[in-house]
Amino acid sequence: TADAIALERKIVTAVPGPKSQAMHERRKAAVSNGVGAALPVYIAAAHDSIVVDIDGNQFIDMASGIGVTTIGHTDPAVVSAVQNQVASFTHTCFTVTPYEDYVRVAELLAAHTPGTHAKKAVLVNSGAEAVENAIKIARKYTGKNAVGVLDHAYHGRTNMTMAMNFKNSPYATGYGSLGTAVFRAPSSYPYWDGMTGEEAAERTIWYFEKQVGVADLACIFAEPIQGEGGFMVPADGYLNRIQEWCTENNVVFIADEVQSGVARTGAYYASETFGLVPDLITTAKGIAGGMPLAGVVGRAEIMDASHPGGLGGTFGGNPVSCAAAVAVFEQIERENLLGEAQRVEKTLVGGLLELQKKYPIIGEVRGKGAMIAIELVQPGTKKANPEAVTKAIAYAFQKGVLLLNAGTNYNVIRFLPSVKTSDELLLDVVSVLDEAFAAL
Repeated sequence: TADAIALERKIVTAVPGPKSQAMHERRKAAVSNGVGAALPVYIAAAHDSIVVDIDGNQFIDMASGIGVTTIGHTDPAVVSAVQNQVASFTHTCFTVTPYEDYVRVAELLAAHTPGTHAKKAVLVNSGAEAVENAIKIARKYTGKNAVGVLDHAYHGRTNMTMAMNFKNSPYATGYGSLGTAVFRAPSSYPYWDGMTGEEAAERTIWYFEKQVGVADLACIFAEPIQGEGGFMVPADGYLNRIQEWCTENNVVFIADEVQSGVARTGAYYASETFGLVPDLITTAKGIAGGMPLAGVVGRAEIMDASHPGGLGGTFGGNPVSCAAAVAVFEQIERENLLGEAQRVEKTLVGGLLELQKKYPIIGEVRGKGAMIAIELVQPGTKKANPEAVTKAIAYAFQKGVLLLNAGTNYNVIRFLPSVKTSDELLLDVVSVLDEAFAAL
């Protein structure tokens, strides 16, 4: 069983091993080349912070399926909730014949997102779908059309969200006409721009006022901590000033917390760590312990602007996923997982700062909770060093550590461990990176 897996890294074959290599040949014959494969080992089992491939190699998982298994792989409470729900019913479609757990998840989202105002939610399947729905809701509420986004943003792979992403490649290259009425402004990136939050916010606002104007601006999207863009933590006050300006101008401020939400940063939602109260929040990834679920939650009067039947979808708020999500929220409380995320930050950042003293290749260590990154540069400059990222990740992979890159210039290594990852495993990851940088 998964919970019998020893919590340690262990490499017993070449990586990838013979079984994974054979499986990869099957994959190439059957699966579209359009689907990437960052680390082509095929997983047979996983528990807590360890994934085991079909060759028996064990990896410390610093990816968590891109921030999904926040409370660990095969958490017993989530497994039990899923098993019980599957045995009861798997689907009715909430818009046909509803069920309690959808309502319970909406209640939990209202209770655990910032602000004491009345809130409502809608549940969907994926982060990109949540973003699309948030746009529909904001447009309906304001009667306006334009969507504001920030430099280095990533919002998804649907037609509208591809248009919202900062980086065209690989997400939108060659896929034809994209969603319209999207306007972009510079964000707060303290390591690069050296601006205070107030200065960066005034620059952002100036861009939106000049490019589109408030008369047609329905909403502004901001990731409180940017994900694919490189885990940028904005300067203090930046997000708060933009929210203030939005409120003054009937613009819906939407925090895209698909990657940063659900205990990832040491708070239920990263917005809280900035004292930010968004109008709407999009949530997905970590919400259901690995089951597909996403949602939009926010001010009741905005969420209720849509006419009945305007929101929803066949699989949105699937009962099995909702049961898993209820278990996730219960586990966060029961096991003090907000505190555990803060512990992960302390241990991981401490170890990475020690590495930074040794290796001038590390330009910055940043992040919150279990959402941490290092930006790699050409020593003595802030010039991107993507080659070093590629080599360090490849080295770690061979040693039994799964890492992901990030950043507009591909020069960031991001750490998205489960918040339950032990200090021992975190420091082991740091030691492997130490070896990787020494080898460079």
